[in-house]
Amino acid sequence: MEIFERAQQIGITKHPLKTKKFIPYGVSGFRTTASELECLMYRIGLVAALRSKATKQVIGVMITASHNPEEDNGTKLIDPLGQMLLNSWEAHATELANIKDEEVQANLMKLVANEDIDMNAPAHVFIARDTRPSSESLAQSVRDGVEALQAKITDFGLLTTPMLHFIVRSHNTNGQYGEPTEQGYYEKFSKAFKLLKAESKSKINGHYTPNMILDGSNGIGGVIWKSMAPYVKDDLQVTLINDGSGSGRLNYRCGADFVKNSQQIPDGLVVSPEVYNVRCATYDGDADRIVYFFIDQDGHFKLLDGDRLATLVAGYLKDIIAETSLNLNLGLLQTAYANGGSTNYITQHMKVPVTCIKTGVKHLHVAAKEYDVSVWFEANGHGTALFSDAAIKKITDAAKSNSLPDNQRAAAQKLLNIVDLINQTVGDAISDMLLIEVILHGRGWSCQDWYETYTDLPNRMTKITVKDRHVIETTDAERKATSPEGLQLAIDELVKKYSCARSFTRPSGTEDIVRVYAEADTRENADALAYEVSVKVYELAGGIGDRPKPL
Repeated sequence: MEIFERAQQIGITKHPLKTKKFIPYGVSGFRTTASELECLMYRIGLVAALRSKATKQVIGVMITASHNPEEDNGTKLIDPLGQMLLNSWEAHATELANIKDEEVQANLMKLVANEDIDMNAPAHVFIARDTRPSSESLAQSVRDGVEALQAKITDFGLLTTPMLHFIVRSHNTNGQYGEPTEQGYYEKFSKAFKLLKAESKSKINGHYTPNMILDGSNGIGGVIWKSMAPYVKDDLQVTLINDGSGSGRLNYRCGADFVKNSQQIPDGLVVSPEVYNVRCATYDGDADRIVYFFIDQDGHFKLLDGDRLATLVAGYLKDIIAETSLNLNLGLLQTAYANGGSTNYITQHMKVPVTCIKTGVKHLHVAAKEYDVSVWFEANGHGTALFSDAAIKKITDAAKSNSLPDNQRAAAQKLLNIVDLINQTVGDAISDMLLIEVILHGRGWSCQDWYETYTDLPNRMTKITVKDRHVIETTDAERKATSPEGLQLAIDELVKKYSCARSFTRPSGTEDIVRVYAEADTRENADALAYEVSVKVYELAGGIGDRPKPL
C-alpha cells in the first residue's frame, strides 16, 4: 500500500536505523541509551497508530525511562483501559523496532494482515513525556511516526506515567473513570482525598501530623506535585526537595530506586534534629513508584518500602470491608522481592492470603482477577489496589441501601471514596501517597508506629553486568533459576550456610544486567550471601567488567 511505502521512506529520510543493537520490548517497554532511540521512537509511532486502528480506541505513548539514569530514555504503549500493551503487540513492536529500514513497508503490511486491521478506521494517539533532556526530540520522532500513517495525535507534554494511563482510560470510557485531562486527574484524586480526610475533624490525630518531606527525584514527579499541592494544601503540607529546578540530575543519588536499594537518604535532605521522625516520601523518575522513610530520634535511617505499603493498605481495606459486612474476597499479591518478614506478617498476623507472582505489572493484573479486592506492591514501591467490577457494584449498592444499618452504609461509602482515590490503571506515586496519608491519619500513626508493625529480615540487592542477560532463565515466580546449568544448585548450597536465608537471581527486562536478592537473619549475613551469590552469577552467567566485591 502507498501509505506504508511513504512511511518507510520517511523513516529512511528522517529517522534511519543507526544502531545494530537489538532492543526488545520488555516489562517496562523499550529502554536504552537515549542516543539509540530516534529510529525506534519513529517506529513506535507507527505501531501506536496501527494499534489504535485495531482497537478503534485511543492508545497512549509514554516517553520515559523511569528510574534509569538521565542519559537513558525509553517508551511504552498504553492500551485502551490504561493497561499494559497486549503481549502479542509487544512482539510486533519488537520486530518492527529492530528490522532494516528497507523492510519496514513489508513488516507493516504483514502486521495489518495478521491483525486484520481496517486501514480506513480512525486512529488517535495520546503522547506525553518526562523531563529528560532527550524526551522532547524523541517525542517529535513519535509524532512523525503517528502522522506518517495519517493518525491523529494529541501531545499532553510533561506528565507522569500514571497520569497518561489515567487520561487514556478516562477518554476511552467516555469520562466514566474521570475527566481525561491533567486537571481532571488533580480534581478526581484530590476530591477523594479530602472526603476521606474530612471524616476526622482534626488534622492531627494521635501521632499523625499533616507535615512531610517529599523527594521528587529531580524529575516529573516534583513538577506535577507543585500543581497538585494547591488542591490538598488544607490537609497536607509538603516540603518538596529535588524538584528538578536546581542543578541536581534526574535519579542521581535521589529518588525511590536510590533510597530503596542504597538504604540511605537522598541528596538534598540535611539530617538534623529538626527532621527526626518527620515523614518522608520519595518518587522515582516518572512517579509510578513511591517509598517512605524517616530518620528516627537516634538519627538512624528507617525504610518503609513497597512491602510496608502493601501491609498498611491491605490491613486498612480489611478493616473497612469488615465494617461493611460485605462478602468480598481480599488478597495480597507479592513478587519474589517481597521481604520474608512482610510475608510472615501478612499470612500469620493479618490472615490475608498471599499470591506470589512474576515481576511486572501485566502479571500482577492477571493474578488480581482471583480476588474481589487485591493489593499489590512490588518491594520497589510500585503498586496499587484493584477492585473488580462485581466488587464495586456490591459496594455501590450497599452505600445506597436503606435496609442496611447506618454504620454499614457509611463504611460502604468510605470504601467507594477509597476506590476513587486509587489509580487502578497502574502504580501511581501521587495517588498512593494520598492513600497512605489517609490511612496514617485515620490510624493516628507516625512512621515509627508504622515501622513497628513487623520486623524486616535484613536484605541486600546487587546488580551484575553480563554479556547476555538471556542466559538466565527462571521458574517458580522467578524464585528459581533453570539456567545456566549449576547456578541454582550453587545458590541453594550458599543459602544453607545462613539462618532464615533465601536468595534468587533474575535478569533485567531492559538491559544486560542480572539482579541478585538475598536476605538472612543479620545484616552481615545478608550482605555476605548477596556477595557470594553475585560471584556465582558472575562466574556462571558470563559476567563482564569487575568481579563483585564484598559488601
